[in-house]
Amino acid sequence: MTKVLWLTGLSGSGKTTISDLLKKEFDKRGLSYRVFDGDDVRNKLHRHLGFSPEDIKENNRLIIRLCEENLGKVDYILIPIISPFRESREQARKTFGNNFIEIFLNCPYNECKKRDVKGLYAKAERGDLKNFIGLVVPYEPPTNPDIEIDSTKQTPEKSLRIILDFLGLAPPTSC
Repeated sequence: MTKVLWLTGLSGSGKTTISDLLKKEFDKRGLSYRVFDGDDVRNKLHRHLGFSPEDIKENNRLIIRLCEENLGKVDYILIPIISPFRESREQARKTFGNNFIEIFLNCPYNECKKRDVKGLYAKAERGDLKNFIGLVVPYEPPTNPDIEIDSTKQTPEKSLRIILDFLGLAPPTSC
């Protein structure tokens, strides 16, 4: 059965980096996957949605539907998405049951701000971005994630090993 790996955390916490490492590892192992990156899905499929809490929840609901449509077609579905509301993540867990794996990239706001190559944090703090998650819209950290990665202390490669170990896969071939 398809495993849904839901990588959640603030912008800049490492979700996409870890997702990219997982894709490379899955490719090496001949495992099939789909990626529904939060930014890509929003920019391509859900452009009609804004960044109000209601629109963020709707975007997450629609991503859950995309996952449902791909169940059984691939080994893994990777979802690197901020997904700030516990309610949305719990809905995904309820939908996918034991096949849902919540991976929390735990990284404080100020550290994410330092890593911000797009300048989003500075724009938000100037008031140029409305409803910025972590500043205006609160990020509700998971209370009991399946995997928690402190991306201030663990390298992306170590994080990859933790995830692969959790999935019961042999150590990564690249490490």
